[in-house]
Amino acid sequence: MSHSPYDNGPENSSAPAPHSPRSAAHVLLAHDVGLLVLRLGVGLVVAGRGAQHLFGWWGGLGIDKTAVAFAQFGYPAPKAMAVIAGIAETFGGLALAVGLLTPLAGAAVAGTMANAVAASTPLGYFGGFEFPLLLGVGAAGLALSGAGRISLDAFLPVLRSQRLIYGIALLVLAAILATVTILLSKN
Repeated sequence: MSHSPYDNGPENSSAPAPHSPRSAAHVLLAHDVGLLVLRLGVGLVVAGRGAQHLFGWWGGLGIDKTAVAFAQFGYPAPKAMAVIAGIAETFGGLALAVGLLTPLAGAAVAGTMANAVAASTPLGYFGGFEFPLLLGVGAAGLALSGAGRISLDAFLPVLRSQRLIYGIALLVLAAILATVTILLSKN
C-alpha cells in the first residue's frame, strides 16, 4: 500500500510525540530563551552606548562632545539630536533588555542605528558601519518577533500575544523618521 507524503495518516504525521524533545512546549521554551539572550545582548550593548553618549559613562563622550560629533556629521540642532539619540539608545536598549514595549523599543533602536550606519558609511563596512548595522537588524528583528514569554511584555494584555503588524507599523515609522533625519544631515 502506497502513501502520499502529504497523507496525514499516523505513520506520516508530522506532529511530534507528546513527550518528544520537539514538542510544542520544548520548542516554545527554546524560542523564549533565544529571544531573551538576543534581547539582553542587543539591549544592553545599545543601552551602554547610549549612556556613553548621554552621560559620558565608560569612557564615552558625554552629551556636549556627542553634540560636537553630530555637528561634524551635519545634523541640524546637534545637541537636540544627540539627546534624542542618547535617549533612544539608553531607554530603548533597556526596554529591549527587559522586554518592555518591545515593538516600540526595537523600532526606536533600529531607527537610531540607521542614522549611525549613515554616519559611519564613509568608514566602510569593517570598522565602520557593520556594528550599528548588526545592532539595528537585531533590534528590527525583535520589533517584529516580540519579546517572548520571558519578558515584561508578557504581562501586558495588548502585547502578550505579539502581532506582526505592531512591529511592521513601528518599523515603517522609524524608517521614515530615520530617512528624514539622514536627509537633513546631508543638507
